[in-house]
Amino acid sequence: MDSGQLAHFLRVRREALTPGEVGVTSTTRRRTPGLCREEVAARAGYTRLEQARAPKPTSPVLRGLTRALRLTLDERDHLFRLAGHTAPDRLSADDHVSPVLLGLLDRLHDMPAQVMTDLGEVLAQNALAAAVFGDHTELTGPDRSLVYRWFTSEDARAAYPPEDRAQESRVLAADLRSALVRRGDARARALVDQLLRDSPEFAELWSAHDVAVLRSRRKRIQHPETGLLDLDCQALLEANRSQILALFVPVPGTDTAERLELLGVLRAGQDH
Repeated sequence: MDSGQLAHFLRVRREALTPGEVGVTSTTRRRTPGLCREEVAARAGYTRLEQARAPKPTSPVLRGLTRALRLTLDERDHLFRLAGHTAPDRLSADDHVSPVLLGLLDRLHDMPAQVMTDLGEVLAQNALAAAVFGDHTELTGPDRSLVYRWFTSEDARAAYPPEDRAQESRVLAADLRSALVRRGDARARALVDQLLRDSPEFAELWSAHDVAVLRSRRKRIQHPETGLLDLDCQALLEANRSQILALFVPVPGTDTAERLELLGVLRAGQDH
């Protein structure tokens, strides 16, 4: 690990970011350009690395820094190599969230939003999405995929009204069929094979060979703290459709916007 070059690279990238680019509201005059160390540390665990006093960082820490500093793929690979790690394989992993999607996510405060892969793996969430759906960014193995959890865990369905669940199952299976053929990779195939082994319901739906790409739909969530949330889900797709920015907009004519505002206040109180 080249701690000196690593520290310099982190400092330069930090100073290149403005608070507005990452959704930080600044109310005081700044003595130095870019974000301060504490603003990055709040996202990723950072200060000792920039001061070249930290031990070799782990891969999860480096992934957190990649997102906090809005690094491109080339910059991410450089960071990993400076820290003494092999750069992630770009062909087998798609957990690098583009700076554009992260920038959009940072600006969304009044509606739930999250970045996902087309296999249903949540890569980044804003605070409201975590409050509504739970924090799913640290899950591992097949459970990373919300599709897998839906078909194998009753807990994943608990917040959905019973009358909505059959349609949710059909939609998720059809979207996964589209993703499998579009991607054609071992990762998607492994997820489907695991689901075929673990879920008779999924196997039956899979045999129907329905195909659809999720772009927009209505979703209802029975939240334990605020009650029923009526949401219009809109998916913004990247060019290759491997990552999605999912927006959950309150349905007009319902009190969902007020309920989300209340949920945000409740969660902010819990964090202090």
